[in-house]
Amino acid sequence: MDGYIHSYESFGTVDGPGIRFVVFFQGCPMRCQYCHNPDTRGRGGTRVSAEDVAREAAKYKSYFGEKGGVTVSGGEPLMQLDFLSEVLALCKQRGIGTCVDTAGNCFSEGDARFERLLEVADLFLLDIKHSDPAGHLALTGLPQEGPLAFARFLCEHKKPMWVRHVLVPGITDDDVQLYHLRAILDTLPNTEKVEVLPYHTLGAEKYRSLGIPYPLEGVSPPGRERVENAKRILRAGWQQKRGDV
Repeated sequence: MDGYIHSYESFGTVDGPGIRFVVFFQGCPMRCQYCHNPDTRGRGGTRVSAEDVAREAAKYKSYFGEKGGVTVSGGEPLMQLDFLSEVLALCKQRGIGTCVDTAGNCFSEGDARFERLLEVADLFLLDIKHSDPAGHLALTGLPQEGPLAFARFLCEHKKPMWVRHVLVPGITDDDVQLYHLRAILDTLPNTEKVEVLPYHTLGAEKYRSLGIPYPLEGVSPPGRERVENAKRILRAGWQQKRGDV
């Protein structure tokens, strides 16, 4: 089976546990204002077979250790669902741990192909962009229902999940939004970890090179105090349920 990828990263350390071989899929329906990979949004990329991807990942297996493995990111990997499942299945056949980094927006209730995905993915990194429906739509261009439905789907099937939230000053960092997000997290007992990702401007140059206006021009990364505040709010309920505090 063939699909379209943007690139590989052979030594990822922030895309799941341990050292990861990261595969960036091409294509994404969202238009997140802080997206740092705008070049993965549209069509294009490199056409490869699932076997080619798994073979490339296997070259780095000796570096993974017990915790590491392959993370498929994007773009949005769920856009190429069949190809994604095939890549992960072939990686698991080679004894490689598998992880999917997704916003969940392409989830479709009742689509049996998602059941197969659960069989070949060990862990999901779910990006929850915004806790408020209107805020989510303004930030990403798409409704909130898909991501939250996917989160519930993972919960119902007891699949391990890390929740990630990008902290953007003036957009996702106010306490009302954060407490609302915490309330959502409290309904997801399969959450193993909550990550607060400070907004950065590393993708701004890509927009300029592509001739695209940068949506958050002039917005600075959050200060340490706001990052720590977000961590306290988002992790409190989750840690209490896990017995960590």
